[in-house]
Formats: sequence, C-alpha cells, structure tokens
Amino acid sequence: MLAVSLALKLLGFGPLLILSLLVALIGFFTPNFLSPGNLSNIAAQTAVIAIVAMGQQLVILTKGIDLSVGANLAFATVMGGLMYRVADSSTVVILTMVLTGALVGAVNGIVYVYGRLPHPFIITLATLSICRGLALEFSIGHTTMRGMPEFVTFLGGESSLGLPNSFFVVAGVALLILVMTKSMVWGRWVYAVGGQPEAALEMGIPVKGVLVSVYTISGLCAGIGAVALAGRTAASSPLYGNLLELDTIAAVIIGGASFLGGRGHLGHALIGAVMIGVIRNALNLLGVDVFFQMIAIGTIIVLAVEADVFRNYLEGRARVLQAGRVQ
Repeated sequence: MLAVSLALKLLGFGPLLILSLLVALIGFFTPNFLSPGNLSNIAAQTAVIAIVAMGQQLVILTKGIDLSVGANLAFATVMGGLMYRVADSSTVVILTMVLTGALVGAVNGIVYVYGRLPHPFIITLATLSICRGLALEFSIGHTTMRGMPEFVTFLGGESSLGLPNSFFVVAGVALLILVMTKSMVWGRWVYAVGGQPEAALEMGIPVKGVLVSVYTISGLCAGIGAVALAGRTAASSPLYGNLLELDTIAAVIIGGASFLGGRGHLGHALIGAVMIGVIRNALNLLGVDVFFQMIAIGTIIVLAVEADVFRNYLEGRARVLQAGRVQ
C-alpha cells in the first residue's frame, strides 16, 4: 500500500520533475540555453500556447476537447486587423479580438449542449474549418495584414522588468482562472461535471450552463492569445494558429491532466506549455531538424498518456487495497 501511494505521489509530481531535469540537462549541454536572453525568448514563445492551453484545460476537465482554438485565434487576429483599419484604438482592437474568440467559444458550447451532439469533437472540428475559412475570406488579399495599435505591440512584443510583457498576460490569465476554479462555486461545478456528470445533474448543478461556460472561456483564451500573437508580430494573419489546437492539447496532457475528466489543475497546462517551449528551443539551439521536433513532441505525448493510464491503474489498486484493509 505504501509503495502504491508513493508511486502515485511521484506520478503527480512527475511532469514538474521531468521539466526540472530537462532544464538542468539542456542547460548543462547547451550553455546558451540558460542565458537571460534565451529564457526570455522561451517565455515569449510559449506565452500563446500557455494562454490558450489554460482554456483547453477547463474543457478537458469536463471530458471535452476544443479543436477550434487555432483557427479561432487566426480569425480573431483578422477581425482585430480589420478593426485597426477602421479605428486606430488599442481598446477597440483588443476587445474585438477577445470578444471574437469568446463568441466562437460560446457557439461551440451552445451547439454542443443544446444541439445534443454526442461529442464536442464534432462542433469544434466544424468551427475549426469555418473560422479558418472566414479568416481567409475576410483578410485583405487573403494573407497577412501588417500593423497593430501601439499598446497591442507593447503587450505582445515588448518587455518590462527583464521579462516579455506577454509573460505578465499569462500570469494575469492564470490568476483569474485560479480564482475561478479554487475560490468560486463554479470551479467545483466544473470538476463535478467532469467527474460524474449524472451525479452532478442529480445534485442540481446546472450542467448545461457549466459546459457552455467552459467552451466560452476556452474561446476567450484563444482571443487573448490572439492579442499576444498579433502584438508580437505586429500583424494579423489567417494562417496564424496552425496546429495550435494540437499544441494546447499536448500541453495539457504532457503537464499531467487526464482525458477522463474531473482531474487536473492549472499547473498542468502551464507546465506542459513550458515543456513544449523548452524542448523546441533546445532542439533549435542544437540545430535539430524541425521534422524531428514534431517526432519528439509526439513521442512525449504518447509517454504522457501512458503515464496517465498507469496512474489510473495504481489508483484502482490503491482503492482495492484500502477496501481490503477496511474489511
């Protein structure tokens, strides 16, 4: 029993331990990796993945998935770019991108819940295609549009106190989601819906409302990610966010969350996002081919999923042993 409990604790801290070991090893073999400039670069590169992954984390907590986040982000940047040509206002452009993301997320949740679809995969795959098509159709010349308001580029492309400003955006989103999940009744509802949806319904929890809310927040995070990316590049593009949905899902799973729902926390998304950023940055510094980077990320995802399977097995064994001791 003690061995099983110890193994469960190690698995719980596994992603953080792996990240720490990874940073130490890469820093030892690649001296430039731990330089302040490179660490700042990693923070800037992972900001978008981290922001959007936090929304994806909430969806996965409810046994769902949001495949539309990458296309949603691209569509949001295009809408922000078009708005910039109408009104050179940072407030208006930021609100346009954030609200566009939230609206797409709300559509996902409403159609999934009230359309009684068997799985959110269907609607989020549909909105992935729709948003990408709309982004290409609405963008001027069907390509990248240059220019963003000064404050947007300040948020996404400049630094303060030695850190990229996008880092502070990540921290702000993380703090808000942490308060929502840990200090509000809504947070307990999310875990209840993900763990036992039938029991949650019997307890009077507004399951439909909770599901719509998590998809709306996922879209909102995509909109905030659009602000960070558009600010970093000082542009908007229908091609942004390509495969971002896979990166965010990978970040959540690599970080230690479970596809089974009802289990996970904010740290999983952040650890996973940083891990992806660290691996890509290290492979770039080592001059490794970009295609091998894709293989490396895919392999890590498989290992993370297998770790989740092993953790479920150990938890089952722990419950059996505990029941035997009680008897």
